[in-house]
Amino acid sequence: MTGTSSTEPPAGNAGRARVARAEIGTAESGTAGTGLAVGAVGPLLVTEDEQLIENLLRICAAAGADPQVVCGAPPLRQVWEAAPLVVVGDDVADRMVGLTRRPNVLLVGSDLDDVEVWRRAVVLGARHVIFLPDAESWLLDRIADAAEGVGAQALTVAVLGGRGGAGASTLACALAITAAREGRRAMLIDGDPLGGGLDVLLGGEDAAGLRWPDLAGSRGRVNAVELERSLPRLHALTALSWDRGDALTIPAAAMRTVLGAARRRGGVVVLDLPRRIDEAAAEALDQTDLGLLVIPAELRAMTASGRVASAVRMRLTDLRAVVRGPAPSGMAGEEIARGLMLPLAGELAAEPGLVADLECGRPPGLRPKGPLGRFCSAFLTEALAGSGMAA
Repeated sequence: MTGTSSTEPPAGNAGRARVARAEIGTAESGTAGTGLAVGAVGPLLVTEDEQLIENLLRICAAAGADPQVVCGAPPLRQVWEAAPLVVVGDDVADRMVGLTRRPNVLLVGSDLDDVEVWRRAVVLGARHVIFLPDAESWLLDRIADAAEGVGAQALTVAVLGGRGGAGASTLACALAITAAREGRRAMLIDGDPLGGGLDVLLGGEDAAGLRWPDLAGSRGRVNAVELERSLPRLHALTALSWDRGDALTIPAAAMRTVLGAARRRGGVVVLDLPRRIDEAAAEALDQTDLGLLVIPAELRAMTASGRVASAVRMRLTDLRAVVRGPAPSGMAGEEIARGLMLPLAGELAAEPGLVADLECGRPPGLRPKGPLGRFCSAFLTEALAGSGMAA
């Protein structure tokens, strides 16, 4: 049971909550909490402390949550059990005795010197005891998670080229296309401002939706559902790319905020990152599960790839080599990966018709039986199984 220090969230509209004022009754008998919406998805707030109610409603508004509030009695059993998160004020904790034990219950203490609050928390079955205002930021995140229905985080894969023109963007697109084709939620994020725009590679440069310059000022926490809705939807995946303007950087804070929201939606998030690790790319690597370094099977490409690998491994321990053929020197993929001291994720043969597809606006990875499609399908199956997120 913990409380954590935090910053104060912005004030919001506290009038969004459904409030039921009831006489003291029992949850089992159904005499309390009349007027509450059974099955509503917002957090449940239980307290008679008007100042605490005001503070909690403000935090809920900042988190984009629509809470229910019970004042004066325990809530209906169905409401108690259905709420994704329950926040109980210490002023009414003793009245909650007898309610069904459930996860995601928080107790808000009123006095740091009151040691009995921990006993009341145990009786209530609360997972955490928190104190405001110190834990406001922590509580805001928990409420936002409940409002968004957050589950397992996305498998996040970063793709980088060992040298210019290695094919990292092509592989990144193909991975996202494959994940979407196989029924997974997929988001493709373009982290390379000089890459020409992944929306162009997807054939959707004119698609409506936000681009990086629109999100460059993002800070704190972005609602994951709203982010997904605001981005272009192309080939059953969500894409965040660049516009055709002059912006050349992503603030690290914006990358942290946007990528954090993308990961909370689950599924697969694919990042196309530049070879030169700037602050935004470093932030992205800090949130990445595994990386793929695309290396053409050439001696000079091996030399360049070694430098990129060294920079990436300062941020990401799980970096794997993808060797792209044909190999003029005859070097095998295992030999190239071993020379770079990287595990081999696989070898990619040339994709017939890829250049023609790209010129016609057909993105890489649309052919499930081509070299790209087969590699991406096998890789995602293994990576998801290894992360415990296999569909």
